[in-house]
Amino acid sequence: MKDQIKDFIHYLIVERGLSNNTIVSYERDLKSYQKHLTENQQIKTFNDVTRLHIIQFLKSLKEAGKSSKTIARHTASIRSLHQFLLREKQADQDPSVLIESPQLERNLPKILSLQEVEMLLDTPKLTTPFGYRDKAMLELLYATGIRVSEMINLNLTDVHLTMGFIRCYGKGNKERIVPIGRTATEVITNYIEKGRPKLLNAKQPTEALFVNHHGKRITRQGFWKNLKKIALEANVNKELTPHTLRHSFATHLLENGADLRAVQEMLGHADISTTQIYTHVTKARLKDVYNQFHPRA
Repeated sequence: MKDQIKDFIHYLIVERGLSNNTIVSYERDLKSYQKHLTENQQIKTFNDVTRLHIIQFLKSLKEAGKSSKTIARHTASIRSLHQFLLREKQADQDPSVLIESPQLERNLPKILSLQEVEMLLDTPKLTTPFGYRDKAMLELLYATGIRVSEMINLNLTDVHLTMGFIRCYGKGNKERIVPIGRTATEVITNYIEKGRPKLLNAKQPTEALFVNHHGKRITRQGFWKNLKKIALEANVNKELTPHTLRHSFATHLLENGADLRAVQEMLGHADISTTQIYTHVTKARLKDVYNQFHPRA
């Protein structure tokens, strides 16, 4: 069973081209699934798995207090594995066919107001290389709406400042071109000229656009740590996530009349229904404004 999971993970990496974070999630989910099958249900091969066995595993997740989102992710991982095994003729049937994913509560994304965004972006001071870098990262995220994982993977060759766009690679390693505004262009230029050279390690050159104090590509964890520190200094008291500026980018565009399809393209969403959640955010914000300012609200 472990070998079959390895084959499936190899397929996801080579043929599907999924991101490293997605691969890690699949592997973690399927290892817990296989462990439950062998230890709790005495199943020795995936070919012996029935619909009831899968239901028992999902029930154990619920009893352990796992969220609907986590259970839905496990369900999707299990379904993909069994489809792969059937397709590769490593199993005679797919027991996951009639398994339903739990209904998810779709929470509206947390966003910042324009004032809060400005407070955040103005906090890094251009007195150190780190200030130039942090300001450039924040300005880029808000200017483009790209994911943090896409930002930290940018190389110098992906940034075309004179033409006003960047090239990034999203989920499934799909390439997309995203425009950047004048302000972000100026800040990134300053970082490349005045900040980045002082952070580089001469012995270990790198093509990475954003680097840490070791001169290596900054990590997602490193950025997240900096973001929390900057938010504290900026007195932005809202709960932040690495996606907060991405959510704010999309919502502010739609609030100002941007076309939904254009926003979908810039965000790199495969399905426009994913982008549509931001229209609910703008409606919710309109209602808040109405309730706050209308004399008879």
